[in-house]
Amino acid sequence: MAAIPPVCDFGWHAIDAVLPGVDGRSHSIFGHAGPNGLVVAFICNHCPYVKAVISRIVRDANDLKAEGIGFVAINSNDADTYPDDSFDQMKLFATTNGFSFPYLHDERQTVARNYAAVCTPDFFGLNGELRLQYRGRLDASRRDAGPPGLRRDLFEAMKQVARTGDGPLDQIASIGCSIKWKEPA
Repeated sequence: MAAIPPVCDFGWHAIDAVLPGVDGRSHSIFGHAGPNGLVVAFICNHCPYVKAVISRIVRDANDLKAEGIGFVAINSNDADTYPDDSFDQMKLFATTNGFSFPYLHDERQTVARNYAAVCTPDFFGLNGELRLQYRGRLDASRRDAGPPGLRRDLFEAMKQVARTGDGPLDQIASIGCSIKWKEPA
C-alpha cells in the first residue's frame, strides 16, 4: 500500500547517527553533508517506487555535489520479513545502480523513527545548518518512471536551499511503499 509523508516541518533539526554502509565502513550521516546541505533519502531495494526512479536519484545525487549538497541513502526496512532488503542485497543494489553516495543500513530502525520516515522513497532536504527545508518528491514519477524532462523537484528545491538556506514553500509530498517496520519486541 502506498504511503505519503507529512508536509515539511521547516527548521526541524536533523539527528545524526552512525550506521554501517555497503562499503564495509561505518558512516556518520552528518559526515556526508556538503557546505550547503545534505539530502537524507530513505529508500530500499524492493520497492517499485524506488526501482522506477533509482537512476534519477543517482543522477540528482551526483548533480547536487556541484551545488555543495551531500547525499546519503538509508534502508530501514525489516530484512527478516523482506529478504530483498537484506544488507547483502543492499550491496548488490548499490553496485548495480552505480551509487556514488553512501548506502546505509538502519537495522534497528532507530534513524527512520527519529526522522519519522514514512515511505520509500522519503527525502529529507537539509540546509547548511542541517535544518529541514524540503520534504517532497523527487519528481512526478510514481510506480513507473515519468517521461524524460519532468521537473526535478528535489534537485530544484535543493539548489534553492544551497543558494538561500531556505526551501520552497510549495512542496509536493513523495509517495512510495510504507517503511516495513519490525514487530514491537
